[in-house]
Amino acid sequence: MKTYKYIAIAAVAAVLTGCNFFDSESPSAMDAATVFSNVNSTEQVIAGVYDQFGQDKSFRNRLACGYQGMNTDVEHGNKNSGRADWNIYAMTPSSGDLSTANGKDPWGYLNTAIERCNNIIEGVEQYGDTAANARMKYLLGEAYFLRSFCYLQMVQLWGDVPARFVSISKDENGMNTKKSDRTDVLKQLRIDLKKAAQLMPWSAECPGTAANSTCRPSKGAAYALLARMDLMYAGKGVRPDSWKNGPVFLVDDADLRRELNTEVMWACAQIINNGNEAGKFQASYEDIFKKICADETNYYNSEVFWEIPFADGSRGQVLQYNCTKMSDAVGGLKNNEGGSSNSSVTIVPTLYYDFEKNDVRRDVTMARYIWVYDDGSKLNSDQGKVAAAFPEKGTDAKILYQKNQMIGDWYGNKYRVEWMNRNRTGNDDGINFPIIRYADVLLMAAEASIGGIGGDVPSDMYGIDGAACFNKVRARAGVGSKELTMANIQEERKLEFTGEYIRKYDLMRWGILKETLIAAHERLANMNNHSGEFAQLQDTIYLKYKYVEAQYSFSPDIKGFVIDSVYGLEKGELGTPSYYNSENGWIKTCIYEGSSGRELAPDNYMLFDRDFPERLNGRQYWPIFAVNVGQSNGALWNDYDYANSAE
Repeated sequence: MKTYKYIAIAAVAAVLTGCNFFDSESPSAMDAATVFSNVNSTEQVIAGVYDQFGQDKSFRNRLACGYQGMNTDVEHGNKNSGRADWNIYAMTPSSGDLSTANGKDPWGYLNTAIERCNNIIEGVEQYGDTAANARMKYLLGEAYFLRSFCYLQMVQLWGDVPARFVSISKDENGMNTKKSDRTDVLKQLRIDLKKAAQLMPWSAECPGTAANSTCRPSKGAAYALLARMDLMYAGKGVRPDSWKNGPVFLVDDADLRRELNTEVMWACAQIINNGNEAGKFQASYEDIFKKICADETNYYNSEVFWEIPFADGSRGQVLQYNCTKMSDAVGGLKNNEGGSSNSSVTIVPTLYYDFEKNDVRRDVTMARYIWVYDDGSKLNSDQGKVAAAFPEKGTDAKILYQKNQMIGDWYGNKYRVEWMNRNRTGNDDGINFPIIRYADVLLMAAEASIGGIGGDVPSDMYGIDGAACFNKVRARAGVGSKELTMANIQEERKLEFTGEYIRKYDLMRWGILKETLIAAHERLANMNNHSGEFAQLQDTIYLKYKYVEAQYSFSPDIKGFVIDSVYGLEKGELGTPSYYNSENGWIKTCIYEGSSGRELAPDNYMLFDRDFPERLNGRQYWPIFAVNVGQSNGALWNDYDYANSAE
């Protein structure tokens, strides 16, 4: 069970979110020499960085909750009926759900976290004894890691950002450091993440409460994040002077790109060739997410290298936003005692047909149902048909069951309340937000081994077989080996990481976001019309329930039912099955035609605003919010078509 406590240092109150982080009392106001010469007070100052992740409109309920990474060819943000501006690449500098008049928004929180890291790094390097004190050495590495993570987030979200790697007090521009080329940031992250890896040991050897915990970074996390950053650096991006024409390589030097891919191989090899770390690759794909939902933070029982920790029920709405909808099953579904479910991320339904037969990831990734706890009336107002569908119901007033969804409302399924090991009582469920896991390292090594998107093959493979890494991920999914090609890597990363806020940034660094989204809409049109590759589909499906007693129920006396048999969903399952009979429990339902018309029609299902396709280049990135620009004294400005927007 995770716990938390409030940490206060000087004038800063920092809430520690998760994982029994500290056990010592906070000092009162102190000068830098006193704070950073003491390992306990330094560790408490580190909590002030984590504090920024738990704030309103930070990771707590925005950056980990469907407001970034949307939309892609596989993920659809359904907030505001799918038309929220951040979903359809139509944001403005005044987007109200993300920016605030007081600047307490993702830009502000990430910059504050970076400034706190700057102060920690400077303080520890000046006053801390990292040579003799293993904890102090680790904390310095943690500060370098956290600063790198925050900067990488900013580059992903905004592109070019200020590169300020010293504290405000040491910067001649103070708070008004000008926005700079993102490669200035990425160059420094190469240095800093390698330094973090040198300072931090492997997880089992980390000092104090950081030992063997996914809630605190370690050497493995630093290497993994370095590989992710290097692939971005060696990839493509939209630039202010070329956004209308599409992405270009961030570096036009093939030798540097080869060097970056070689560094990816080196970083991944440190993990893959370490026998202890190799054990992190989980045998079961489903178990990865079961363990996250069950608060498994033991590093060597988890595939996660590092995750943002949230406290039980007091911070963090990861599950609420990313789960299968279950607000209609409060008090009926296991662990679902209270709270709503925004369920803001749905899965683009064409993905269902991209998985190979027997790929176990499909049903872990996507749910075609919502959970309901009632007398069956949401399924059918005719209680006679309810009785036929649920013969075991008897005279029970309420039952728990899965209600089939329309084709445009299939939810992400990697976060499930029934997988928690505690009751959820409110919107802040406290499930941790995973940042990077072992499968990503394997697929990054595979990608770098063939030179990435530029084909700049590494000069040294460090003993890593890229094809073997690639097919190890596929083998766990229950599918056969494939040739290692860039196209196959792109497809595999899609299937492996859907719903984990990775896909959009992959498409951006490969330079194919625009064309992929346009193609996705064409596929949706074909699916809606049952043409092209989807010619063997039909509007109607037939389904039957299975009685599972109280397996998923909140209490033992609640009877539960799950959708078991389905006909008409797979390609080629056309017409009415011979065994269908409305009196024997089979249910017939149309999943393509609703009260507002065709589910996947262009006006009802949008991945981007098709009146402005050019935004798929310029507005890949968020605008710097108007309040942040206005307070910068000219140091910040917006490029792309944000500069000419009305807001």
